[in-house]
Amino acid sequence: MNKFSLVKRISILCFSLLFALSGYAQKKMESPRDSCSGKIGKATISMNYGSPSVKGRKIWGDLIPYGKVWRAGANEATTFKTDQNITVEGKALPAGTYGFFVIPGETTWTIIFNKTFKQWGAFKYDPKEDALRVDVKPAKSKSLTERLVYKINADGISLSWENIVVPVSIK
Repeated sequence: MNKFSLVKRISILCFSLLFALSGYAQKKMESPRDSCSGKIGKATISMNYGSPSVKGRKIWGDLIPYGKVWRAGANEATTFKTDQNITVEGKALPAGTYGFFVIPGETTWTIIFNKTFKQWGAFKYDPKEDALRVDVKPAKSKSLTERLVYKINADGISLSWENIVVPVSIK
């Protein structure tokens, strides 16, 4: 094999490898990160979360079991940040950044603000680090919400996914 042929083969191999890796790097995440922010009274609230899709699956009571702590999103735990002291469902929550977890139930959900906000999933969730827990009532949504979404409005926040909307009152 001559020198030119070897260089040509190496060049083609490198180009092919680069092309393959660029396609891999551009693949869409299954549950991309999303965020929302807004004002509730004087407080600026922001949330950051992984946004999974329903993809034809039964979510509540199946993919996400009732009665177990869930990271309230996909991949890294959902984070909740407030720059002011607030009340959540009538209970005080100091300004800060929190891991946002939930325990879904058929009729009542427990909303959890945990002091450890940088964690993967809920695998190392420690209830001793909870800053606040409140219970809320979920509601059936009028239509399917394919991708998990959080919204912030003047009355609080809401989680919507599949056929459920979970409002959380904040003042």
